[in-house]
Amino acid sequence: MKAIGYARVSTDKQADRGVSLDAQTAKVQAMATVQDAELIDVIVDAGESAKSLNRPGMARLLELVDAGAVDAVIIAKLDRLTRSVKDLAELLERFNRRGVSLVSVAESLDTGTAAGRLVLNVMTAVSQWEREAIGERTRDAMQHKRAKGERVGAVPFGYRLAADGVHLEVEPAEQAIVDSIRELHRAGRTTRRIAEQLNREGLRNRRGAEWNFGRVAQILRAGAVV
Repeated sequence: MKAIGYARVSTDKQADRGVSLDAQTAKVQAMATVQDAELIDVIVDAGESAKSLNRPGMARLLELVDAGAVDAVIIAKLDRLTRSVKDLAELLERFNRRGVSLVSVAESLDTGTAAGRLVLNVMTAVSQWEREAIGERTRDAMQHKRAKGERVGAVPFGYRLAADGVHLEVEPAEQAIVDSIRELHRAGRTTRRIAEQLNREGLRNRRGAEWNFGRVAQILRAGAVV
């Protein structure tokens, strides 16, 4: 069986956490020995993020897979290959079409077996669930903060941070501008005309810059920071 190894680090700091390129390569070589596989090479992506598959080493790896030059891809850990559930699913489908197994040392995973494929499917599903659950908790927490009048993100125009550093309170000068913008809008003025009117009156946004139609539109939508 011919195998190709793959190793990746995104920053030099990862070397201190046991995932250096040398450490990964050693694990890949050891697994190749256990699998009784001929290790053709260990492809390295140094300083490359796992957020996408657009990496030089990954491109070379996929070329070998598509050419039918290898029977297995060996990695030290799944997140060295990708951190995206979607990208992982695409890679596995591509490997499967070429009859190539994925072997991961850390997860004791071999998709060349039925058990290995089952474990990976479960892991993928759990990972997707965790991402969605985190997103739901974050949205719920933000909605709860807004309902209590607490700050969420940047302080919107027309408000300022209260003395407690948590809640918002009205900023009279800015709120007067917000009221003017809404009143002019109700009178049928376009956002461009409203901006021109504010500038003629010498009014400025929070950064001290002149108003434009985009900033006015933000106020009309949600009182965003401008």
